[in-house]
Amino acid sequence: MRIPAHSVCTAIRDDIVAGVYERGSRLTEELLARRYGVSRVPVREALRTLEAEGFVVTRRHAGACVAEPTEQEGADLLEMRLLLEPLAASRAAQRRTEAHLKVLRGLVRLGQERARRGNSDDLRSLGGWFHETLAQASGSPAMSSMLTQLRHKIAWMYTVEAPADPVESWAEHGAIVDAVARGDGDRARAITALHTERSTAAHRPRFGSGPERGERVRNSQHPVNMSGLRH
Repeated sequence: MRIPAHSVCTAIRDDIVAGVYERGSRLTEELLARRYGVSRVPVREALRTLEAEGFVVTRRHAGACVAEPTEQEGADLLEMRLLLEPLAASRAAQRRTEAHLKVLRGLVRLGQERARRGNSDDLRSLGGWFHETLAQASGSPAMSSMLTQLRHKIAWMYTVEAPADPVESWAEHGAIVDAVARGDGDRARAITALHTERSTAAHRPRFGSGPERGERVRNSQHPVNMSGLRH
């Protein structure tokens, strides 16, 4: 598989998230360079970047290895997202462009249509695109970059149960866009906080000590009540 040198970091990260490389396994420059069809230089740069992001660690006598994050680190990531997603939505209400709104509305239309038809195969990817666009609409590259990193690491560490009611979930997406379009930062923050909290409750750790952790994630969240936020 030959990829552009500047895309090596993305390719390795994607493979780590997908489980191609197991936690704790060695990442040798020579084998990675051969796999992606590049020289060892971009591989070395990619590993440094991935180490800074927390996907890779350097161990004495072993070199670069896939990181082995703890359950507490995973819980911290979820908590950080609970704080940042609503803030990004609030900022987006003040800074979004018409281009952002066009993309967000298009994603909501697609998501609501697929949800009504019971076609859930690509709802997760549509949701990821929605939240990435919402973060970009915040007008803060630093916040958008941080949220992207959080999403990558959370996807690596957790599986996510499908929403019990996809139609309701996409109604929440639509309510967020409505608030952002009106410039109502408080409402955008409130709806996004509830939406993110519900999503967090559906996360189950891929690694770790079994059901107790899943129970803790689920039970740490409050029930979501959208009725007080409807028009």
